[in-house]
Amino acid sequence: METFDALTHYLKRVALNPWPVVAIELLLIGLVVYWAIDFLEGTRGERLFRGVIFILVAGFIILKLVVDRFAFERLQFLYNGFLIFVLIIAVAGFQPEIRRALIRIGQPSFLASSSQQLAKTIQEIVSTVEQLSATKTGAIIVLERQVALGEFVAGGVSINADVTAELLKTIFYPGTPLHDMAVIIRGDKVVAARVQLPLAEADSSYSGELGSRHRAAMGITAGSDAVCLVVSEETGTVSSARQGRLKRNLTRSDITRELTTVMAEQVAPTFAGVLNWFRKTPGKKTQESK
Repeated sequence: METFDALTHYLKRVALNPWPVVAIELLLIGLVVYWAIDFLEGTRGERLFRGVIFILVAGFIILKLVVDRFAFERLQFLYNGFLIFVLIIAVAGFQPEIRRALIRIGQPSFLASSSQQLAKTIQEIVSTVEQLSATKTGAIIVLERQVALGEFVAGGVSINADVTAELLKTIFYPGTPLHDMAVIIRGDKVVAARVQLPLAEADSSYSGELGSRHRAAMGITAGSDAVCLVVSEETGTVSSARQGRLKRNLTRSDITRELTTVMAEQVAPTFAGVLNWFRKTPGKKTQESK
């Protein structure tokens, strides 16, 4: 009960501060912790970082309650020394990650790096579609956007690899176990292959009969904001599907233009929204694209 009272007293003291200031501080702390965990994900320092954060937070809360209750000054002094010790251990333990972070800071800006990655991904997809078209190898590539396609990904074969022309051509090579059905791309990753997509009803507005790949492309894009690229196995022509509608006989420039628009929105939707907000002129309405 005494511990609970001390915790309540501490929370009341925190609540005395202006709530916008507290909210901003908590948000900044959360962003820093999230960035650190995201940066360290997959490295040897990830578990060490989580352990250090847990020890510091738990130690701070417990010590704050004890010191406020019993005024243990020597315990406070030892904890301050422990913080210095933890800092030294962290510098030694995170040496490779710190070096990598400093190198990244010294590199070109984040936007330039993202732009280069975006251009590389688009180039790999366009190269794949072009070569598959030349050899009349059937393929269907789905680019996930804001609407998640997790239910379809779960039904396919998990890949989770960087987008490369070699990987995509290998997947769609006739006779391989994964060549049938669709591939789903999320950002710059091939997340799944051999994905079963819903088929749309044949549309009489298109001349001739639509194959299963084109109907699947229309089906998946009719129920989501995804974009599909389809290579015809019969003619080698390239089509794209968006919002349940097909564009036929696309050229290389057409594919590049569409992919650039689609993937730029997917890689940095938040940044794009901020830019659009700053571009708005007071007193004028921004026309929405139809």
